[in-house]
Amino acid sequence: MSQHLSQGSAMPSDAIASENDPRETGWHRRAALLLVGQAFSLLGSSIVQYAIWWWIVMQEKSGWSMLLATLFGVVPQAVVSIFGGPMADRYNRKALIVLPDLVIAAVTVALSVAFATGWASLSLIFVVLLIRSAGGGIQQPAVQSFIPDIVPERGLLRVNSIFGVIDSANRLAAPALAAVLVNVAPLWSILLIDVTTAVIGVGFVAFIRMPRRTVDVAASGRPAPADGDGHSGNAGPMAILRRNFADLKAGLAYAMGNPHLKGVILGDALTCFMSVAPMNLTLLLMTREYEGIDLNLGFVNLTTASDKLAANELGLSVGMLLGGALMSTIGVRFLRGGVRQLRMVAAGIAMVGITVVGLGLAPNLLVYLVIDVLNGVASAVCIGPMRTIMQSESDESMTGRVFGLDTTLSTFGMPLGMLIFAPLADVIPIAWVFVAGGLLTLPVAWYVLTLSRVRR
Repeated sequence: MSQHLSQGSAMPSDAIASENDPRETGWHRRAALLLVGQAFSLLGSSIVQYAIWWWIVMQEKSGWSMLLATLFGVVPQAVVSIFGGPMADRYNRKALIVLPDLVIAAVTVALSVAFATGWASLSLIFVVLLIRSAGGGIQQPAVQSFIPDIVPERGLLRVNSIFGVIDSANRLAAPALAAVLVNVAPLWSILLIDVTTAVIGVGFVAFIRMPRRTVDVAASGRPAPADGDGHSGNAGPMAILRRNFADLKAGLAYAMGNPHLKGVILGDALTCFMSVAPMNLTLLLMTREYEGIDLNLGFVNLTTASDKLAANELGLSVGMLLGGALMSTIGVRFLRGGVRQLRMVAAGIAMVGITVVGLGLAPNLLVYLVIDVLNGVASAVCIGPMRTIMQSESDESMTGRVFGLDTTLSTFGMPLGMLIFAPLADVIPIAWVFVAGGLLTLPVAWYVLTLSRVRR
């Protein structure tokens, strides 16, 4: 692990280091441009993703088609992230943020034209979903690796927490906007929303001027490390493939050799496996445990299954908004240093596990929704410090690989967990599945906490 400031440094040295860091000048503007650009890009992508999924459901009325749509929309990102991380370390990160957006916009335009002219097909939709997901596998590690290039270490937790708030707000707005648009506009025109927001997002990122310190290695293109044969840069396909696998091996060894990075990566993956997977069975929980049970909140009356599912999503998103706001204000004052941040990650994972148990044991729908909000808060408490640790405690040449590894393991964690928990839900009460998943998450929190005590 490479840490920018050692724990034993005296205050004057820290102050001098901060003053000499070119990222200190104008970082608020750079961060704002990136966050606003990503907000537009995420919103447009999410609206279109929901619209496509719902169109498939309404047209095909098939569980298999929805399963395939989910696989094409999720698995490619997990696979490509394996290589997207090393790419973010080797090549221009700013370009890796912009280019996937432009490619995704191009294929989305093609799909829009296909719908407008009447020759769209389910196969074409799956191809577009695959390309969109693969683009995310390149873009996501690049975005997370780009943040420490333009933001000083003291601003990372705040920027990551605000990023979490944006993501939570997107979770609130995108489904609602997609639901309205699907009812009033043809799908071909809805698809163009993503094209518009992608262009806007690219425009904001293009205006980011790199700090002088990172111009040579980031803005002008990162020098390519030597491949397995000792050659760099221009090489044949097999040499490039060997080089990528060498990068992956080096990134895995680097991350697992660093207790803090190991804690957040394995903690994230195991939490997705133990807790996030059961939470994807919310539909079954609602239909089995709360069917025929109404809840009048005064301003709204939850009667149908769709009402309750919407309330569940809303509660989780509101909780994540609150948690992100908490971390971006109060959290940045108290969570300075990797040890405190990793301890907060452990506390957040424990809170996730406890609230998942609570979701299974909730005596009524009102209590369930309150616990749902707390679950969202717990999730946000984890995310900000996790990203900050991966950014601040990774060597600049390894940041992309660290994020690529995290994205891959956490993304695969959910479907692998579903393979275990979903069949269980058919043989035991669904509430027990939530209790089991939540309880199994608690040892993960303890494991992360023990790693916070390991000397680096």
